[in-house]
Amino acid sequence: MVTTVHPLQTVNSQSLTGKLQRFHDELLCDYPDICRLACAIYDTNSDILKTFINSTREGHAIAGYEVKLHNTPSLLELANQQQSRVIDDISRQIHAGTPHSDWLLEQGYLSSFTIPIVRQSKFLGFIFIDSTTKASFTEGVQRDLIMRCNGICDAIANELSSAHLLVATASAIRSIAHLRDFETGMHLTRMAELSKLIAHNLPAEKALNDEIIEHIYLFSPLHDIGKIGIPDSILLKQGKLTTEERKIIQTHVQKGVDIIDAILAEFNLIEQSDARIMRNIIAFHHEYLDGSGYPFKLKGEQIPIEARVVTVADIFDALTHERPYKKPWTTAESLAELDDMVRQGKLDKDCVWALNKVIDQAERIVSTYRDVTQ
Repeated sequence: MVTTVHPLQTVNSQSLTGKLQRFHDELLCDYPDICRLACAIYDTNSDILKTFINSTREGHAIAGYEVKLHNTPSLLELANQQQSRVIDDISRQIHAGTPHSDWLLEQGYLSSFTIPIVRQSKFLGFIFIDSTTKASFTEGVQRDLIMRCNGICDAIANELSSAHLLVATASAIRSIAHLRDFETGMHLTRMAELSKLIAHNLPAEKALNDEIIEHIYLFSPLHDIGKIGIPDSILLKQGKLTTEERKIIQTHVQKGVDIIDAILAEFNLIEQSDARIMRNIIAFHHEYLDGSGYPFKLKGEQIPIEARVVTVADIFDALTHERPYKKPWTTAESLAELDDMVRQGKLDKDCVWALNKVIDQAERIVSTYRDVTQ
């Protein structure tokens, strides 16, 4: 899927997108024809290369685009050889026929320069630089850009490394604590995939950039990390919880926030821009728009969009899968319940609308990552 976003979305100045835009401003002083800088990141496990951050001053930014690296031979060769590439005349050298090529030709860019991001011999992605002038990237310009891009490449590598470190640390804590409820196994994978799916398909007025969506994808599986502090007798109870047991299980939210805050402090990552998204997901994914959720009783826009996305993904996953207290519901039954919760004022209608829009993809996620016991 390919979508376009406004070239200058309002962004957090401390985010990677904000840093890239400031770097672009600096480059424009010396290279006024550079109209676009963008980064795509690579997921080794899935072989997926996906759009991540961009600074686009002419044309429309490409967003939500993913492709298997091994299906793009030219980029695969650059990644393997760790070599940069110049295209002096895009209109002559790029041929229509793929979503990315079609988008590139539509923008009217005339030349481009691609730089692989490699740290400690590991390929992480690419920096793409486009110009409004043909043959803009001479050998001298290439050398200068490679040197000047080192800073932004380091920032990208460091933030991705920090995010993966947080996830790995939290996951290790779960394993050490022997968390044995339904939050293990395929549920965590489904949460990541469903949350990303919803976030990608929000209506235009709520559209999120790829950087935020990537963080939602990475951090959504940690939403219930605090359940490691809940006794198994309650967590795995067959049947309905008592009022006192329900109060105890609701404490998992604050326990989760405490765990993540301790990890962030230990690695000195409290000020990381993505740390806010992680905390919001853990702290607010049980809040409802009408204030009836827990533990903070937030209402409406007080609940961050990343938490609203994860709430819908979590409820849909719980409905469509077996739990100690229920059998799995059908997709139709689950969507009907989500729609009813929208009417009650509990769930974000745009998040539920986004899920309805791509329900066939959601069904594939449910089917592909089904728990082995079902």
